[in-house]
Amino acid sequence: MDIRSARDVAPVVEHAGTVPVWWLIEPRELHDATKGGFLELVSEWEVAGGGLVDPHSHPTHEFYYIISGRGIMKIADEEREVGQGDLIRIPPDTVHSIWPVTKNSSLRGLAFAIGIEGTGPVDYTS
Repeated sequence: MDIRSARDVAPVVEHAGTVPVWWLIEPRELHDATKGGFLELVSEWEVAGGGLVDPHSHPTHEFYYIISGRGIMKIADEEREVGQGDLIRIPPDTVHSIWPVTKNSSLRGLAFAIGIEGTGPVDYTS
């Protein structure tokens, strides 16, 4: 499972020394894996305490960035706890789900998906 955190990365100073940047994915690191792809979507999501994202898969490279809360991320048969500042990479066509650690608090994040050249539209509502 590929989960990265800014807590584990040393910052690099960029933009004429005006801002620290924590590279969670190095520039061009996924160039070959996503070649011919396109930005499919960017969304913000929330899973309420006691809820979960229904296990699903789709033909995209997907990334979750956790904004707040703690949760359990399941990709294929592997589960790991995730929290604020974690970036999760989900490979195409891999079943995945996420849910809050407790029933008393929610989990909020961003999703970024990169479509694969030649695949048709994805129905994200089912």
